Parts: sequence; C-alpha cells; structure tokens
Amino acid sequence: MSQIITVKIKLLPTKEQIQLLEQSSRAYIKIINTLVSEMVEAKANTKKSTKDIEADIPSAVKNQAINDAKSIFSKKVKKSNYKIIPILKKPVCVWNNQNYSFDFTHISIPFMVNGKSTRLKIRALLIDKENRNFDLLKHKLGTLRITKKSHKWVAQIAITIPTIEKTGSKILGVDLGLKVPALVITDDDKARFFGNGRLNNYMKRKFRSIRKKLGKQKKVNAIRQLNDKEQRWMQNQDHKVSREIVDFATANTVSVIRLEQLTNIRQTARTSRKNQKNLHTWSFYRLAQFIEYKATLAGIKVEYVNPAYTSQTCPKCSKKNKVKDRNYTCQCGFEKHRDIVGAMNIRYATVIDGKSQSA
Repeated sequence: MSQIITVKIKLLPTKEQIQLLEQSSRAYIKIINTLVSEMVEAKANTKKSTKDIEADIPSAVKNQAINDAKSIFSKKVKKSNYKIIPILKKPVCVWNNQNYSFDFTHISIPFMVNGKSTRLKIRALLIDKENRNFDLLKHKLGTLRITKKSHKWVAQIAITIPTIEKTGSKILGVDLGLKVPALVITDDDKARFFGNGRLNNYMKRKFRSIRKKLGKQKKVNAIRQLNDKEQRWMQNQDHKVSREIVDFATANTVSVIRLEQLTNIRQTARTSRKNQKNLHTWSFYRLAQFIEYKATLAGIKVEYVNPAYTSQTCPKCSKKNKVKDRNYTCQCGFEKHRDIVGAMNIRYATVIDGKSQSA
C-alpha cells in the first residue's frame, strides 16, 4: 500500500529567477487555457504535441501542460457535459519528477534562458519544526508544482509514501462538532476530547467582526489578507487536532478509525442558533481528510459510517431518545455526555463504501 501526500516548501528566488517563474507560469496556464478552449470547440481531445506549441518554456514542461489540459477536459469539462469550462488565472507551472531535483536546500529546475533550456537552482526553505516534512521528502518524489501565494513563491512536491496497514480489530469512534471539535472513544471505552470549541468560536466571531469593519471602510485588500489569515489559523487547528487523534489511536493500538460520512453534516450537526454562522464556515471535511492521511501514514485504516441517529440511539438498549443540553439519558438507566454517545455509536455503525462528500 502507498499514500500520496503533498509537501509545501517556501522558495527564496532571486529577482532574475522570479522573472523566469512568472514568465514560465504565464506560458504554462496560457497553453492549458488555449488547449482546453480548442478541445471544447472541437468536442474532442487535442492531438497536438510539443512541436505544435510555441511557448518560452522547455519541451518537457510543454508536455506536462498538454497532459494537464487533457485531464481538465476529460475530468471536468466532459464530466459536466460542457457546463463547467475552467479558466486558469493563478500563476502556476508544473515539472514531472524527471525534470527537477531537490537536495533539501535548493530545487534545480529547467528554464528557457536566451532560447536554451538551462537548469537553475532556486533556494528552498524547508520549515519543519518536528522534522516530519524532512523525513517525508526522503521517499519517492513525484510532480513538482510551483505557484505564487500572497506574493510568495511556494513549491508543492507530491510524495509517495509506502504504508503498512496495522493488523487487529481495535476500533476508535470519532464524533466531530463545533462545541467539541472532536471526541473519540475506543473499544474499551477510553474517551477523550480534542480541540477547543470555545476558542474556535471566539476566533471566528473576532475575524467576522474585523471583516465587517473593513467592509464598511471598503478595504478590499485588507479583507482578502484577513481571510487568508483566518484560513491559515483554521487549518492549523485542524492539523493539531488530527495529529493528536492519530497519536492517541497509535498509543492505544487502534487499527481502525471510524468517522461519520460528511454528506449533509451541516444539516444534521447539533449546534445552537448563535453558532449557525460558524457551522457554515468550518471545514469538517478538511479535518476528516487530515485525520485520514495522518492515520494512513501510521498504518491505521479509516472507514466512514452511516451517521443516522448516532446521537439519538442508546448504545445499551438501542432505543432512540431526544437529547437535552449536553447530557444523554435513556429510560434503561444509561447516562453519558451526548458527544460520547455519538462516538460510541459511530464506533459500531454501518460502514459505507467509498469516501464522504465535501462539507
């Protein structure tokens, strides 16, 4: 088994290298947009090769652009019956793993300089406090994607990681929410809360309040920067929670993690009226994806289950009860925190084939 993940690396290009990156990126997306437009008009895949395309980028990069254009046409345009026709705008350029090298301090890639394909070394900054990315980059390197984000150049390298699935039958149920970002419980009823729902909600309200003030002042760029800052903060929280959950699963020799299928989670999630805005801006799907890829790297299988009545069904007698406040009480005498009840039922709920949809 193997898992493909993406490692992000900050680039520190010189002024001359920035010009080449911008030139290459513009040429790359222009090729893709032009080819997709031609394929839409012809309603057929392009038969063009690198010889048919004039662009100031190496032929290997042209070939990658052709492949990406074909992929967009078949996976997005044709699949949507020509209703979706993507147009790339953000600067990006892609090299396959045979056309670049990385030595942890520099990325060496070919550019067109004075009409010739020339390899240049761009300084790379691998920020990695816990050495996780450093260890991951020792595995097989895949496609290199360089893009510009917030006026900074970032390299994204696809890594193929071999994984060994753990044997055993110990299961961990995970219940996701807002007040309690995640609650987990093992087969032997070891339960633990992860994340800080109060802090998350406070930060969301704070960002929303600042955004409202900036909106009145018509500071569009400031709002955009604030949105980026908010997304980074939310993503960082999801990374922390997912890492803690997988570490907990590993420490308790769990071989399977079970999550709710996320389809319609915003319609079924339990929350108060004052938290409705936070519910519709929090990415449950991203947290589930972080849990899944970290678990896979640890050799732990992830399964998605049917979420129907997981918060209402009594784990002891299977009777359905409506929940009041944070406590769940059943006539049979069973009493627990309602999120613990949800995690207990998720632990043994019916497994659904395939992965969940976006939430």
